[in-house]
Amino acid sequence: MNKVFENAKAAIADIKSGSTIMLGGFGLNGIPENCIAALAEKGINNLTCISNNAGVDDFGLGLLLKTRQIKKMIASYVGENAEFERQLLTGELEVDLTPQGTLATKIQMAGMGIPAFYTPAGYGTEIAEGKEVREFNGKMYLMEHALYADYAIVKAWKGDTMGNLVFRKATRNFSTSMAKAGKITIAEVEELVEPGMIDPDNVHVAGIYVHRIFQGVNYEKRIERKTVRLK
Repeated sequence: MNKVFENAKAAIADIKSGSTIMLGGFGLNGIPENCIAALAEKGINNLTCISNNAGVDDFGLGLLLKTRQIKKMIASYVGENAEFERQLLTGELEVDLTPQGTLATKIQMAGMGIPAFYTPAGYGTEIAEGKEVREFNGKMYLMEHALYADYAIVKAWKGDTMGNLVFRKATRNFSTSMAKAGKITIAEVEELVEPGMIDPDNVHVAGIYVHRIFQGVNYEKRIERKTVRLK
């Protein structure tokens, strides 16, 4: 089975309007820049996007928000995107804000084939509305369901043509779990190598989870918020 695609446009060609898509990365760190740009160019809409955050106004998922291609966002942090805030307050965008640990676990459980789990996060808040509540050892827990997606799109530092992936630092936070939770997983990588060129001990996601892979180009790797110190 040949998993290698020429570019992002080819890899996302069959994604249709109304799809649910997971997009990896942490903040702007390690986001699949090429695939996001290709989705924006493709022009599909009514997307449900699952991501740690919603990008910024002119980068990351902010590009898809700007063109009104996203119908619903499932995320844990959205504080850097003014357009997201505007669409939320005007009712143009459906939003499911989820505690970060809960979001990560919902994705992880999907990859493990576990349909639901209990967590204390959110008990006694609006997040608990409509959810099953149970007591364990004197403490109250909410039942949360696993999160699945039609497509999971991640960006790795290195990958081989069999789909084995290596991530760097914080980019592993969501991407490794997302790669296992999508019906179809698409990986863009900075460096694409032949099988055997990655030490098996360094593989973070096994190729069995990855359906499509390509070598990306022109990564901007923008920093979400710079902190500087004056001397």
